[in-house]
Amino acid sequence: MQEQSIGAMLGAARESAGLSVAQVSAATRIREAIIHRMEQDDYGQCGGAFYARGHVRAVARAVGLDPEATVHLYDEQHGGAPPPMRAAAVFQADRKIHLPERRGPNWSMALGVALAVVVVFGMMRVLGGASDQARNADMQAVSARPSVPPNTPITESPSPSAAAEDVVTLKIRAKRSSYVNVRDSEGRRLFAGTLKAGKTSTWRAVDRVNVLLGDAGAVSVQVNGKRVRGLGGRGEMVRRSFTAATPTPKATPTPKATPTPERRQR
Repeated sequence: MQEQSIGAMLGAARESAGLSVAQVSAATRIREAIIHRMEQDDYGQCGGAFYARGHVRAVARAVGLDPEATVHLYDEQHGGAPPPMRAAAVFQADRKIHLPERRGPNWSMALGVALAVVVVFGMMRVLGGASDQARNADMQAVSARPSVPPNTPITESPSPSAAAEDVVTLKIRAKRSSYVNVRDSEGRRLFAGTLKAGKTSTWRAVDRVNVLLGDAGAVSVQVNGKRVRGLGGRGEMVRRSFTAATPTPKATPTPKATPTPERRQR
């Protein structure tokens, strides 16, 4: 079964966020015609692969998707990111440049030798006079050092661990390939990418797990060992939040991201 394309994912996320193409255009400063083309998986008007990736990142952020995860999925479907350019391939010397040697009295070397002699002489006098003082100071430090009784037990405080009831265990099995984005209660990304058909993955987090499913009908979800029903239909993109506080796992919609304006991509 063919997985959901980037254009369809952007269009579904825009509709799910309740945004029009004009609103997304105003937020990203990308022309409406280009956004319509992108939702049809036509990136010819973006001005090349580099600008197309920038447009995908900007639109994904405006409709509430993970920008980096969406660009990664775009690279998988459209041939990957452009290879990095080696500096050696751009800057390469044609020939070696030899500077003429200046000949004359080497005053720097003579001055360096004279300074070295003065420093050595001064160090000999300082070390010779300070050796007795250092020996006396060491003896006083040894006599003043407090004695520690042998076999003194060392007490360590155990580190607190998170309560088991606050841990949310999320298990997702893909019946068909689907895009999945999992984040914890602090917004840290636990997974972002395509979960292949037949694969099962498990994540754990404290307090809450936020999930974005590109195709809710293509996956089955369990929270703390209990199956969650009624997530969504085939091809439907949904956002859900799961907590460990409720006895029966319940899917609650997560807040939609507010579009942030960006500079127009040229």
